[in-house]
Amino acid sequence: MSLEYSEYLIHRQWMDHVLKLAQMAGDAGEVPVGAVIIDSSGYLIAEGENRKQRDQDPTAHAEIIALKAAARKLKTWRLNQCTLYVTLEPCPMCAGAIVQARIGLLVYGVDDPKTGAIRTVVNIPDSAASNHRLRVIGGIMETACRQQLQAWFVNRRHSSE
Repeated sequence: MSLEYSEYLIHRQWMDHVLKLAQMAGDAGEVPVGAVIIDSSGYLIAEGENRKQRDQDPTAHAEIIALKAAARKLKTWRLNQCTLYVTLEPCPMCAGAIVQARIGLLVYGVDDPKTGAIRTVVNIPDSAASNHRLRVIGGIMETACRQQLQAWFVNRRHSSE
């Protein structure tokens, strides 16, 4: 998918924001993943960061937190006019929730070679099980997203030695 330069700049702006959220999650001991949901007018509706450890909740992924907050704010579970930005390709749980929420566009930073469920390991949005065709743009600020995750895992390994 080819992007207009102005569209690319908007995507970078929101990816900068989710990278900051991911940093806050990482600083709190969580895998550094951040997410935001933007409405069709370009306004921030909701944000989330990984909170699995802090909340002791296996579903407390950044995307799930952002989806729930957006649904509450907009008073609807149908988020088809919204864009979800996230630093890491969503896992199967999050991909399923994204499809169920009917997100209009998913923009993510880096592929997840272990649990990526958008296009890397499996492709939930394009599977026969999906009732919604999700538009996806991957690789926005890919290097920054990858470096943030890699640095966090390196630091975690060194601190546990």
